[in-house]
Amino acid sequence: MKSTRKAYGEYLVSIGNDTNVVVLDADVANATKTEMFKKEFPKRHIDVGISEADLIGTACGLALCKKTVFASTFAIFMTGRAYDQVRNTAAYSHVNVNLCATHAGVMVGEDGPTHQCIEDVALMNVIPTMKVLSPADDISTKKILELCKNEEGPKYIRLGRSDVEDIYTENDIFKIGGSNTFGNGTDGTIFAYGPTVAIALNSKKELAEKGIDVRVVDLYSIKPVDRETIIKCAKETNKLVSIEDHSIIGGIGSIISNVLCEEYPKKLEKIGINDTFGKSGSAKAVYEYFGLTKENIISKFI
Repeated sequence: MKSTRKAYGEYLVSIGNDTNVVVLDADVANATKTEMFKKEFPKRHIDVGISEADLIGTACGLALCKKTVFASTFAIFMTGRAYDQVRNTAAYSHVNVNLCATHAGVMVGEDGPTHQCIEDVALMNVIPTMKVLSPADDISTKKILELCKNEEGPKYIRLGRSDVEDIYTENDIFKIGGSNTFGNGTDGTIFAYGPTVAIALNSKKELAEKGIDVRVVDLYSIKPVDRETIIKCAKETNKLVSIEDHSIIGGIGSIISNVLCEEYPKKLEKIGINDTFGKSGSAKAVYEYFGLTKENIISKFI
């Protein structure tokens, strides 16, 4: 069990001997875990303070000087306070910058609705040229970050606060625009990303005990999304369900629905935050409140 934000901090340290790597933060380095890089390479860690617009502007400036740049703050601040800079400075100028936002979704828990960012996937997805990715565990975080480091243009990497279950091994492969499928069951497909992948896999296990065979698809690449796999699952499985720690408006459920509408019309049941703000409480309690649970997924198949 490890949070994806901690995996991010460890990844930064692992590439820190490359003197071209620069890491920026906005006064939350202890929470985003960029402090791990700061401890080892203090001269290449820049804290701009509580100034998210400056975070993006400075990161883009360094990237234009051919530095390998990772910029971090909470998802609610990066996509909310700094949206103009992300859109116009990073994306419109097609800057090679890695925007690594932590504390995404209602998993933030006790910090409450003001800090529970449930709109960031929708906001980043509509920005032209922006790539959007969301790893599910420690290994996928590090592999996806390595992909992003070597990928041109702006990238938004969505990371979480709480510890999540280990899912992947070092042998698993990731690519921009890809996904990973667990199982080949024809009774249904559960689409997930980030922290909901583990929930989906636990649901798959319990459904199997009831004689219901489903597959789980980790859509870690949200943009570009793996259209081919979505269509394949729609054709091969009876029921489609999506689950995400995000609003169902503009989230992966909406993205999947768009693909289905264009290519292979089929009903999709969406589990997520339904046109409301979050609630303050433990991550577990908030997930239960919003139905981000294996029990809710199982109920869609029973």
